[in-house]
Amino acid sequence: MASVSGSGSVLVDRPRISSLYLLQNKVVTPNYLVFKTGSVLAGPLNSSRLSFSPLVKNFTAEPLGSTKALGFSNLSQVLRKRGSVVPGAAAADADGELEASVGVEKPYKNFADKYPWLITGFFFFMWYFLNVIFNILNKKVYNYFPYPYFVSVIHLLVGVVYCLVSWSVGLPKRAPINKELIGLLTPVAFCHALGHVMSNVSFAAVAVSFTHTIKALEPFFNASASHFLMGHHIPFSLWLSLAPVVIGVSMASLTELSFNWTGFISAMISNGAFTYRSLYSKKAMTGMDSTNVYAYISIIALFFCLPPAILIEGPKLMQYGFADAIAKVGLYKFLSDLFWIGMFYHLYNQLATNTLERVAPLTHAVGNVLKRVFVIGFSIVVFGNKISTQTGIGTAIAIAGVAMYSLIKANIEEKKRKAAAPAS
Repeated sequence: MASVSGSGSVLVDRPRISSLYLLQNKVVTPNYLVFKTGSVLAGPLNSSRLSFSPLVKNFTAEPLGSTKALGFSNLSQVLRKRGSVVPGAAAADADGELEASVGVEKPYKNFADKYPWLITGFFFFMWYFLNVIFNILNKKVYNYFPYPYFVSVIHLLVGVVYCLVSWSVGLPKRAPINKELIGLLTPVAFCHALGHVMSNVSFAAVAVSFTHTIKALEPFFNASASHFLMGHHIPFSLWLSLAPVVIGVSMASLTELSFNWTGFISAMISNGAFTYRSLYSKKAMTGMDSTNVYAYISIIALFFCLPPAILIEGPKLMQYGFADAIAKVGLYKFLSDLFWIGMFYHLYNQLATNTLERVAPLTHAVGNVLKRVFVIGFSIVVFGNKISTQTGIGTAIAIAGVAMYSLIKANIEEKKRKAAAPAS
């Protein structure tokens, strides 16, 4: 409600237009626009007053006390120059309160909101890119530094340092943890450590492509553990889709030129360990975000990886392991290689988690299969690994089986989710 003083000043108890400028204790002089209403308030006046731009040319104000409607021609131009947005005309209501048809601007959308598909595509690209780079660089390190237990420790150590630095700057904010949460995460971290170390033992012993072919059996391990250990019913269609996976891996293993039992058994143990990690992860419902959970798992897993690295490889490293590596590539390259494989390992795992949060399980399952195809293909090209025709066919059959399994399982999970939605 506006109130008019006898001196020609305009005072406002409760301003209704946010786009006009409010100044403290500002008196409007006669050469400024005066707002008039049909009623004058009595009583004490508020200290907040409206200040307006000077009148535009050919604009005249009606005398005080007039009930004639106020004209606003050319006023919007002045207000626009002052930075205000007044798309409509203003008028006085029956009670003398000033109202305006102020346009509501649409909320600003940033690039991610406008193009979510492009951001998701970027996540997939970075996930693939970092995974391929990690596998290639990791194998190159093993070619001159064949100590997978120590390298596994480096992978986790670099990731832990990265997490600690991120926490220190609040990106992300560290989630609190207690003894109960540590107890929940410890079995998950142990399986993560075992699977990670065994994967690296296999990477060091055989070709990268062959290790990933064996690791394609992981869905078979998951289904078996869910059925026989957890008592879950596994549909026949899922078991049927796993048949080509087993057949393909068997064909590839029989004629793999780099085959040895250390690499094969280590990859199989890795499959079992990651299967148990998946089962324990479902029980360890911490309520944390995925970034913090993975950070804590990495920290705990690091303590599990240290003892075998020290006991199994420690004496060899101190005697000649470090010296031989430095003599081959130099100290700077040796240290930089260790740092970057650790950084790539942590980032690609984190990107895989972030990608899963952005897409449906079905999309992520297909993406995970394609990632393995990319890794196998790039490793063969980069390292020039010779593979037999039977190995190539077996690898293709195994990957196709994994794709079918992933699609069927994702569809089953989606149906379960939709069926549970109305009940909740």
